[in-house]
Amino acid sequence: MTVNRNRPIVLLSLGHACVDLYQGAVAALVPYFVAERAYTYAAASGVVLAASLLSSLVQPLFGALTDRWALPWLLPLSTLTGGAGVALGGVTDSYVLTLAAIALGGVGVAAYHPEAARAARDAAHGSNTAMGWFSLGGNAGFALAPPLVWAVVATGGLSASPLLAVPALAGAVLCVAAVRSAGAVRAADGRTTTATAGSDDWASFLRLTGAVVCRSVVFVGLSTFVSLYVRERTGGGAAAGTAALFVLYLGGAVGTVAGGRLADRYGRLRVVRRSYVLTVLAVAGLVLVPGPVVYLFVALTSAGLYVPFSLHITLGQDFLPRRVGTASGVTLGLTVSVGGLAAPALGALADAASLRTALLPLVVLPAVGGLLLRGLREPVPASPVGKAAPHDTDVR
Repeated sequence: MTVNRNRPIVLLSLGHACVDLYQGAVAALVPYFVAERAYTYAAASGVVLAASLLSSLVQPLFGALTDRWALPWLLPLSTLTGGAGVALGGVTDSYVLTLAAIALGGVGVAAYHPEAARAARDAAHGSNTAMGWFSLGGNAGFALAPPLVWAVVATGGLSASPLLAVPALAGAVLCVAAVRSAGAVRAADGRTTTATAGSDDWASFLRLTGAVVCRSVVFVGLSTFVSLYVRERTGGGAAAGTAALFVLYLGGAVGTVAGGRLADRYGRLRVVRRSYVLTVLAVAGLVLVPGPVVYLFVALTSAGLYVPFSLHITLGQDFLPRRVGTASGVTLGLTVSVGGLAAPALGALADAASLRTALLPLVVLPAVGGLLLRGLREPVPASPVGKAAPHDTDVR
């Protein structure tokens, strides 16, 4: 029987979409919390913090666990947990219970990413393009969150949020199918281990982590407030704000796959550095240039943020070849959720001054990230024990 070796990546990508939909849904719910429950900007950004804080704390734990053991059962369980948290967040009566429900969803998302990224690395066989397709699934989930939340909550109110759990059910089924498919491919190839040879470069990994944290704060800050900001700038209603958030997330559909292909041709670090430069210019235009052209700068910002997304993951894994779970948890999970820790500060600044003032610091952060990346050397991709690593040139 012929085994389709692309099937595990496809299934993992689809499951990734179902999980990361719930990261995007938290930000998409913010305008409805403001409108329906009269939350202040600071209180609304506290919901984003709830999704991020506990997730950030437990992410290294899940990464360390997947470094020691393969935990495929985590994939469907974490998907269901992520969906349950967001579904319950809209129906609780108190602010504290809302935060607790959203935090539960954040733990589900945190549990998913290290194991999923480890499985995707195994299935990708070192291909940046294949990892790009895996990351595309998550970014597609982000992009689908705003229209899904709008379709459910704009018509039925926050009390209709239990309907948002449906993608989690589909995602759990896809995760089970992905695990079985990956096992069939390993059996066909005669592989029983994913152990890799190589030494860990913690200094380079920590600099990469600092850059991705900068990217994360920009992404989460814009995810939280770009909908409200565009409504304010254009004078449009909920649809105008939802469209801006959708454009911000939609860029992942093109940027992530493009990043993998560009990296295969030009080298990962060169592509990542130039993406950070683009992000500085695009965020400046988004915040400072008036009028409907803001949508163009939202699209350019999306490209700058998403092109390096999957490359962060593979770079981190190659900097820490003996701790792939930890590297995956940090680059794919922790540094995505940690951006939410800055959301309350941005919300407080918006309450005290204006949304535009609160977004201005986001122009500087990609420049800081770019500086952290200067001087890093392209790591040689780790290879399975007993096999030689392919030659990889240093890209300055």
